[in-house]
Amino acid sequence: MGLAEKQCVPCRGGVPPLEGADLDGFARQVPDWHVVHGHHLVRSFAFPDFRRALDFVNRVGATAEHEGHHPDLYLSWGKVEVHTWTHKIDGLTESDFILAAKIDQLSTG
Repeated sequence: MGLAEKQCVPCRGGVPPLEGADLDGFARQVPDWHVVHGHHLVRSFAFPDFRRALDFVNRVGATAEHEGHHPDLYLSWGKVEVHTWTHKIDGLTESDFILAAKIDQLSTG
């Protein structure tokens, strides 16, 4: 099963963030995303105008609500930057990569 077909799991804390080979394995599955300092994922999306960028933000927001996992979204004219990490543990979990894969699907559809 691919990441985009999985569901985000709420983090209750008390688990270590991903690192090493586990982190690398998930990162390979979302190659357009950048792992920053082993702490969070970042990806920028380009659009031909503000309206389409805003529409994308709204689709990402709906997906985030459905998954119960919420990224930081930065909207500007023709651009959306997405940052995600699991705030409860201040690092990355599988759910961050699941959300990234789901957002990737939104950008192509």
